[in-house]
Amino acid sequence: MPEGDTIFRSARALDRALAGRTVTRFETVVATLARGDDQHQLTGRTVERVEARGKWLLIHFSGDLILLTHMLMNGSWHIYRPGEAWRRARRHMRLVIETDEWHAVGFTVPIAEFHTAASLARRGGAVTIGPDLLDEEFNEQQAIAAVLERPSEEIAVVLLNQHVLAGIGNVFKSEICFACGIHPFRRVSSLSRHEAEKLVEVAQRYLKMNVTEDSAEAPTENANARRTTGSLDRSARLWVYGRLGEACRRCGASILMRRQGSEARTTFWCPECQPLNAPAGSQTTEPRAVEGWTRRPRAR
Repeated sequence: MPEGDTIFRSARALDRALAGRTVTRFETVVATLARGDDQHQLTGRTVERVEARGKWLLIHFSGDLILLTHMLMNGSWHIYRPGEAWRRARRHMRLVIETDEWHAVGFTVPIAEFHTAASLARRGGAVTIGPDLLDEEFNEQQAIAAVLERPSEEIAVVLLNQHVLAGIGNVFKSEICFACGIHPFRRVSSLSRHEAEKLVEVAQRYLKMNVTEDSAEAPTENANARRTTGSLDRSARLWVYGRLGEACRRCGASILMRRQGSEARTTFWCPECQPLNAPAGSQTTEPRAVEGWTRRPRAR
């Protein structure tokens, strides 16, 4: 699933390609968008800006028209020069926005809606998210308070809740907990203030380090380039996510995985670096960057 960093990069690339340009053609196979285009006529409008809000992407057009999209599990935006061959089959296309210089194609986009500013405010969703970790005006204290306001919930579930913190997805959820030495199935009520602060600080840092100008070339399908370890080795880019049974890069113990939450999302952790019953207020030192090596699991 695209996470906040992927959507941020997509919005940045789309903004650079489309902002200030006039739409010369619009095509869609989404019935509600087609009806909306009949009413609003996208062709001839100017793209004012493209922005990311957590996992939502908004394209603003002149005349108070906004295209709201969410990628869920498999959606993506691509950008092409006119006449350039698409990298995905046409059957996956859901909408195309064309200008003289660039064509933006949304593939397998499951949520796509036209809004005015007023209707978007009524909708909720993209405008009712929690503090956006990639927002220039991100308020760290507000984010910490939002986390601590859910004492009965499991920590990793809270991190995934876009009404608490916007932008964290399944990969970052596990990686943040590992970096903080916090078991993902602990309750928020067990967190010390310092641990809550560390979760928010690491969350923001991990997302920011994945939206730098050199973090990925393509604007969309670059989730496999996501890194948290600091290693340039593609085989060592993540601490725990997707590494069930492999050796922890820090202590050598075998990585565990379990389904979590109402949506049964996969959660990965190290049982030694992230003990479930850690002493109150304890804090594991954040792991250092790796250079592609892993220790073998220790004999038990």
